[in-house]
Amino acid sequence: MRLPTITFLAAILACIILTPAYAAQLPTINNDSTTLDFPNTLTFAAEVHADSALREIVLEYGVERRTCGIVTALAFPPFDPGQNANVRWTWDMRQSGSLPPGATIWYRWRATDANGATLTSETKRITWIDTQHTWQHIQKGTLNLHWYAGDRSFATTLLNSAVDSLTRLENETGVASKHPIDVYIYESATDMRAAVLYEPGWTGGLAYSEYYLTIIGVAPDNLAWGRRVTAHELTHVLVGDRAFTCIGSIPTWLSEGIAVYGEGGPEDYSIAMLNTAIANNTLLSVRSLSGGFSEDPGQADLSYVQSYSIVRFLIVEYGREKILTLFDRLALGDAIEPVLQEVYGFGLDGLEDHWRTSLQAAPRASAGQEPTATPQPTMIATIVPVGPGLQVVAHPTTLVATEMPTTQPIVAPANETTPQPAPQPDRTLFVFIAGGLFALGAILATVLVVLMRLSAKRRS
Repeated sequence: MRLPTITFLAAILACIILTPAYAAQLPTINNDSTTLDFPNTLTFAAEVHADSALREIVLEYGVERRTCGIVTALAFPPFDPGQNANVRWTWDMRQSGSLPPGATIWYRWRATDANGATLTSETKRITWIDTQHTWQHIQKGTLNLHWYAGDRSFATTLLNSAVDSLTRLENETGVASKHPIDVYIYESATDMRAAVLYEPGWTGGLAYSEYYLTIIGVAPDNLAWGRRVTAHELTHVLVGDRAFTCIGSIPTWLSEGIAVYGEGGPEDYSIAMLNTAIANNTLLSVRSLSGGFSEDPGQADLSYVQSYSIVRFLIVEYGREKILTLFDRLALGDAIEPVLQEVYGFGLDGLEDHWRTSLQAAPRASAGQEPTATPQPTMIATIVPVGPGLQVVAHPTTLVATEMPTTQPIVAPANETTPQPAPQPDRTLFVFIAGGLFALGAILATVLVVLMRLSAKRRS
């Protein structure tokens, strides 16, 4: 082989080896961080660099919870054109609706430069938590209890009582805990309400079944009430998980009635209130209890004890298997009226008639004299409260979403294709491919020449 040929092939091989060094470099994302201003805002920040001008920087984020589909929210923080950018974006809970304390938020950054090179940072997680308190933690079975006021004995007593309540609930109704549940204990109902936005003034505990957590206001010197409310809210979490649905709702009388049942039944003053309503023929209709309860504490108390009485009637008279079937059918998105007909043989009016008879109460008023309540819808889980395009109000058992005009980032499902600007062609890639093909041809030609010479030697 002639020397010029060897020199030429060596140059080609050098081209193959060195060409990747000129390939486009991916952007870099450094010092990404979050700043909590609980309960109002969460700010995301990062430093981004690219070898060519940055074209797009996107924050992808979401909340870990039970949903009917994977949802990713997108935020597009502003930045000045160039190769370097310090970006910040603030999630304002006052616009989107607050998350429950203890919720886990995940996020990652995605940066694209003018050449189309894209880098997505690793996914990180942060707990949306009230940072002004020093939280402590104990665990038993599937329950994790977090508290900051009171000694360990206080927390242990609450935890043991909660475990006993769940065991009793499973034995009597079949509703069981299958997932770890977090319980956050605030020192008072006032502190608890300050940790969430848009809650009724009388709220003492909130359950978020899709997050598998509950928050409760319990003073260390009020353990008796603490045991009851903890059992109540945990029952909400378990039943909400069992009857989870994206296309229907659980009537409030059923949800709150089973929760009072889970705490061991109502207190004496509530039973006296029920007896008075029976004697005065002022019982609320079952249909009116299907929607939200009154903001008036007195009416709310009657609604709770009456709902308990209705649920207890179903369990005692018809057994736990039917109540479980009722939950499972509601989880399929079926409406309460046909489900009651199928499981028990009567609808809402028939339920009220049988229940009133069991109490020896006066017959219900004739149909049409009382408006039928519209049940509050549950949050459609594919519309997650993570984008400022939604205003979400949290309730003990439901989330209600209302659209509001906004110029801020949209919410896009992760399983749908998000339109992206067309990437610019990467010239270094073309050089690399062309050089590689040329070098491969040269190597094949060299091998062919060597084979021909070896063949010639054999013939000689």
